[in-house]
Amino acid sequence: MPFARQSLSLILLAALAGGCAFAQSADESGPWDAPQPAVEKLDLTMYQRIREEGLMHSHIMEYASALSDDIGPRLTGSPNMAKANAWTRDQLTAMGCVNAHLEDWGEFGMGWQQLNTWVRMTSPDTAVFIAQATPWSPSTHGAVTGEATIVTINDEKDFDKYKGKLAGKMVLLGEMRDVPPVDKPLFTRYTDEELKKMEEYPTAGGPGPDYQKRLQAYMKRYQLTEKIAEFLAKEHAAGVIRPSRDAEDSGGSGGTFFDDNGAALGRTPYKADHAVKVPVVVMAIENYGRVYRLLEAHVPVSLQMDVETKFTGDHEHGFDTVAEIPGTDPSLKDQVVMVGGHLDSWIAGTGATDNGAGSVVAMEVMRILKALDVHPRRTIRIALWSGEEEGLFGSRGYARDHFGSAPLSTAPDQLIMPEFLRKAAGPLSLKPEQKLISGYFNVDNGSGRIRGVYLQENAAVAPIFSQWIAPLKDLGVSTLSMRNTGGTDHLSFDAVGIPGFQFIQDPLDYETRTHHSNMDTYERLQPGDLKQAAVVEAIFVYNTAMRDQMLPRKPLPHPELRDKQNAPLPGLFPGAVEPK
Repeated sequence: MPFARQSLSLILLAALAGGCAFAQSADESGPWDAPQPAVEKLDLTMYQRIREEGLMHSHIMEYASALSDDIGPRLTGSPNMAKANAWTRDQLTAMGCVNAHLEDWGEFGMGWQQLNTWVRMTSPDTAVFIAQATPWSPSTHGAVTGEATIVTINDEKDFDKYKGKLAGKMVLLGEMRDVPPVDKPLFTRYTDEELKKMEEYPTAGGPGPDYQKRLQAYMKRYQLTEKIAEFLAKEHAAGVIRPSRDAEDSGGSGGTFFDDNGAALGRTPYKADHAVKVPVVVMAIENYGRVYRLLEAHVPVSLQMDVETKFTGDHEHGFDTVAEIPGTDPSLKDQVVMVGGHLDSWIAGTGATDNGAGSVVAMEVMRILKALDVHPRRTIRIALWSGEEEGLFGSRGYARDHFGSAPLSTAPDQLIMPEFLRKAAGPLSLKPEQKLISGYFNVDNGSGRIRGVYLQENAAVAPIFSQWIAPLKDLGVSTLSMRNTGGTDHLSFDAVGIPGFQFIQDPLDYETRTHHSNMDTYERLQPGDLKQAAVVEAIFVYNTAMRDQMLPRKPLPHPELRDKQNAPLPGLFPGAVEPK
């Protein structure tokens, strides 16, 4: 009941009242420099109103179905991405947001759609296989049949083994991996012990002693993939079949496959001058294994493939959807609190958990606040990004255009790297808007409910957020972690000195089954979790918009630290959540 909940919340707040705020710091003076209160002024009546609207009158699953079922997968630059941009803009306008519009962050590359893909075995037996085209694969231009052959290329010298031998062949590119039994749950929630462990800051720090070794191995493979694609096209291979990669706890099996840039060939297959010229599919590991074992046993295998794809332009631009609830306090309305997530997805599923979930949560945050007729002191702005999956392009472009940027190195060894791994070649150059953003809140770890916040090493915000979450303990929100977490759009804000936060979410089956897979569909969304996430994020956004001071800031990041924080290279950063 409301009275009991408010009484409990007041007791919790009183227990926090003895604390004091940490010192603030920033490279330039700003409204975040003002002394922060030891006790936050929380509107517990608004907490209750947000809870009631978000939990009892939610529209979140309607948004989720429209986005994932109706529009479907949203590859950046594709017609479906354009539909999603237009639909979210119109929905935000319909709920009463103002200035709903699309912002062009620049040229992305080729627009592409998968229209149809199938692969089957015609001998020594007939079988229908589970497979899809990899993003930006060309068409086969009708069904093609060829003899299957295994190709293993780990170094450029391996090309010589296959010269003149691949014309008209169906190339199995990649060794067969072990497929252990699924002996652990694919669907889990954080235990109290695991959440407690997140509160411990890893004292080792840094990217670990094997950083350079792993980076070199990554770059070697990154450069080799494009040469492999060129070689296979030159040798006139009929098609290429990639095995589905593994996921945590053997999630990459049972008909689940992962169809992202890890399966595609080429460094930037979405760029016309790096286009892949041979059809490429990714196949469920069990189907791949059957063909692989037959070939290893010297049994000839014939495969038939039909890949039907459509390119819609070589120079498609990327767009972010942006809308606002205007601030009303004359002295604060030019300041902004932002909420968002990435709207783009891969293509094997419908992008429901990655990141349709975060997008519809952000939309529901705006709907809740408009439904309650909130008049925020600061302006509340939603931004739904595109190009996240290829390197945070949408949010980085927005940060570049509005807040500032640092020049990237043009040294020869840097130009061959993905843009997100290139080093900064100079200090940040900031724009006036950078001073006006209080904070950015992001959801991008699937459909799981919010359990806390990664503070991104912002110690000064810890005593503030600890008070904000005290009345949310009964919703399961309990954990503040000083750790950095990588791989998504809050990094674009953190990199330019703006407080940017990703929430801690229950893992569910995100990493084990849905992340970039053909199982990333509406059925994997958890309605109760999404409602809870929208309520929690709405409260964080409301509190940020209403408090007297902006959120405290860290010092502007040193270029070397900024490089390491923004590099979404899996496994490089012990102590952080694995980047995507």
